[in-house]
Amino acid sequence: MSKSVEPSQHGAGVELSLKNLHQLSADVGRPQYQRSDISPGILHFGVGNFHRAHLAVYLDDLFNQGLNKDWGIIGAGVMAHDAAMRDRLKGQDYLTTIVEQDSGLSHARVTGAMIDFVAPDDWDGLLQWLSDPRIRIVSLTITEGGYFIDPVSGKFDAAHASIAYDGQHPDRPKTVFGILVAGLKQRKAKGLAPFTIMSCDNVPHNGAVTRNAVVGVAQLSDPALADWIASHVAFPNAMVDRITPATTDRERTLATSKFGIKDASPVFCEEFKQWVLEDHFPLGRPEFDKVGATFVKDVSPFETMKIRILNGGHAIIAYSAGLLDVHYVHEAMEHKLVRDFLIKIEQDEIIPIVPPVPDTDLQDYFKLIVRRFSNPAIGDTIRRLCLDGSNRQPKFIVPSIADAIKAGRSFTGLALESALWCRYCYGVTESGAVIEANDPNWEQLQKRAQLARQHSAEWLAMDDVYATVSAHPGFVEQFDSWLKKLWADGVEKTLVEYIHQASK
Repeated sequence: MSKSVEPSQHGAGVELSLKNLHQLSADVGRPQYQRSDISPGILHFGVGNFHRAHLAVYLDDLFNQGLNKDWGIIGAGVMAHDAAMRDRLKGQDYLTTIVEQDSGLSHARVTGAMIDFVAPDDWDGLLQWLSDPRIRIVSLTITEGGYFIDPVSGKFDAAHASIAYDGQHPDRPKTVFGILVAGLKQRKAKGLAPFTIMSCDNVPHNGAVTRNAVVGVAQLSDPALADWIASHVAFPNAMVDRITPATTDRERTLATSKFGIKDASPVFCEEFKQWVLEDHFPLGRPEFDKVGATFVKDVSPFETMKIRILNGGHAIIAYSAGLLDVHYVHEAMEHKLVRDFLIKIEQDEIIPIVPPVPDTDLQDYFKLIVRRFSNPAIGDTIRRLCLDGSNRQPKFIVPSIADAIKAGRSFTGLALESALWCRYCYGVTESGAVIEANDPNWEQLQKRAQLARQHSAEWLAMDDVYATVSAHPGFVEQFDSWLKKLWADGVEKTLVEYIHQASK
């Protein structure tokens, strides 16, 4: 069961602000530097929980060591919710409470790496920051689905309506990629070296994907600028990892009752974090390697490991647990069938086809994943894991199926995972509870899932998800068989049947 909120120990709590830092409890970490000593170096698009628990924490660690104080963060965004986040953070001097949690342990710290946040509707201010020579890195956390990738070709979708608009209105674009092009154009005109663009999103080859998007937008209005960007702008690939749930009233209440901090948007996350990235920063970079980041020549093995084992693992437990009305991720790991389902697929079908990773034992990595998923302190929800399957399945599950097919290995459990996703998108749990819309394409998915109850081919017809996998007779047969069993026997009996199959 989920942890209950402890009785208040701190009354109403201290309003988070620079002037109130001295009033915080002695056991709460806080910046060991003067914010006035921090100058801007990074403009970041997408100031959500993950960014504040990851990049901003690495920088805060450096500043606390007296290092790299010319790399402060300026926040930015293009979505409506970015304005709301700016207002919340501005009201507390851009400070954030980070609560790192492990089983039985919980530690709070206040970070101060962000020094300003340009409003989404402040075009002139945004362009001014992009052309400021102090800004040497522009970083992104805009979600896996924010890169305008054509789901069928896997390439940048230049025909997307939002991208086409930016191509027609290069001086007032709407997407982050159009904005980056406008900023780079200004820097080029001023004779300034271009900033490095650093994706921190959970996207395979995120640097290359970002490069394709930025160059692709520029190509629509200024081919010469596109060529210049392709030749002069660095887009390092990176693998990022930290489980960071969404903030709700639960987290705000806990921040006050347990730590005495009244924060409008605290971030609760696991203690673990990882960052592996290519060292390609022509204008310099913070010394992230001094605070735990790893620089490598090729991020690909680390990306594949994380996306297949961790993100794929999340997808495996998500839909089975969601259909069984399980609320929290750690509760799913306490459910024997869900846990055994995860372990069997990982051990039999995923880990055997993950390429070797330098200085990493994949079995040890998986043991760490199981421990992280089982952490009861995090409060991560199954619904969050089920979110946006239409974007996540093609990245986290389908590549493992495709590789298993190529290797002549079993993909039985992965076919069942896919059938569970289909069953989830039908919109009703095993108990009859309605599943509210949980995907940008929910209406389309629900219609397909309803048709697939009688004709499973309707689901596999989504070429944007399954690509060539849906043409493999063995996968089609197994998907159809599992989906029929789910409807005939229910989730638990179906999981039992798979778990007790002999490993191949």
